[in-house]
Formats: sequence, structure tokens, C-alpha cells
Amino acid sequence: MLIISLIIMAISWLAQSRLKSKFELYSQTPLQANLSGQEVAELMLADAGIRDVKVYSVEGKLTDHYNPTDKTVNLSPDVFYGRNAAAAAVAAHEVGHAVQHATAYSMLMFRSSMVPMLSAVSTFMPWLIIGGVFALQFTIIPLGIGVALFALTTLFSFITLPVEFDASRRALAFVQRRGVVNAAEYDMAKDALWWAASTYVIAAIGSLVTLLYYVMILLGRRND
Repeated sequence: MLIISLIIMAISWLAQSRLKSKFELYSQTPLQANLSGQEVAELMLADAGIRDVKVYSVEGKLTDHYNPTDKTVNLSPDVFYGRNAAAAAVAAHEVGHAVQHATAYSMLMFRSSMVPMLSAVSTFMPWLIIGGVFALQFTIIPLGIGVALFALTTLFSFITLPVEFDASRRALAFVQRRGVVNAAEYDMAKDALWWAASTYVIAAIGSLVTLLYYVMILLGRRND
């Protein structure tokens, strides 16, 4: 299990590094339309008829996200002020989540409904699993509860995938339809979003592998 975990961590690190390098590479090519990430986001919001979502700049690198609680699209400085294909793609992707929210996209709604529960159990779930492993010689109940809760986090990881892929699909369709990017820039935008999506895929696979490991421990104890 340790070897598998190290392999997944290494792949995740490589994907993150590749994403950063792609963003830096594509950031060096000015967007022919000369639109900033902020302008792309606001244009896409207007196109979708969404008037109650604001676009802000937040500190950090690759800290871009949509907050459904206060209806804000939060873009890192490189994306907010950037005038390149990568910035346009990321900005449109985050607005894609805002469009999902406005149209009550089912997978986003399902994912959002899980957040309060997962937030509540995330603090004690690791202790249940760790304590449950040590207590296996006496009872399987703590580990069983911990594994069940971990299964919810794994489900959350996999539900995240269609949400992210759909946001990217919406983003690419918009930047192409509105002429935000030309053909060469579209390929850059698509590639940048593909590498961003790969990080979610790797995280979901890593969560599944860990879950299966704990399930094997639990089933092994039950069969003793």
C-alpha cells in the first residue's frame, strides 16, 4: 500500500507541475482578442444572463474558484489580469461553475448537498480509521464507521469529475463561439484545462485505492 500511495503522490505531483508549466508557457503568448481573464469572465456571465455574480481577484497561484455561497468568481492575479489563452480558459471554467449553479446542474447540486456533511465528519474520520485499525483485535465497529465515512469522501471525489469536465466543456464552447480565442489559442486553452482536470482524476483514483485498502483490512478482520 505504501508503494502504491507513493506512486499516486508522485503522479499527482507531476500533474501539478505539468499544469503549472503549461500555464506559464501559454501565459507567454498574448491573446489576439486582448481580453483579460476578468473581461472573459464578465462577458461569459453576461452571455448567460447572470447578473448577481461578481468577479474578484484573490491572492495566490492557481487559487481560482467559484464560491456558490456568496456567488463570486475568484481569480488569481495571473488569471484576473492575464491576457492569454490559459487565463481565458481558467476564467471561463470558473464561470462555467457559476452557470451550473444558475441552471441547477444536477451533479453540482448533488455535490453541494454533500459538503456540509463531509465538513462535519472530516475532523474525526481519520481518527476513527486510525483508532479502528488498532482496535481491530477487539471490535470492527470503529473501522467500519470510518471506512463508511471515507467512502463518502471517495464518492465526493468522483462526483467532482463530471462537475469539472462539464465546466470545462462550457468554457471551451464559450471562448470558441464568442471568438475569445483563435484556433491555435483554443488548443492551448483546451490543453490547459485538460491538465487541470487530470489533477482531479488522480485525486479520485488515489481516494479509491485508499478506500479499497481499508476495505480489505476490514474484510480480512471479519473473516478471521
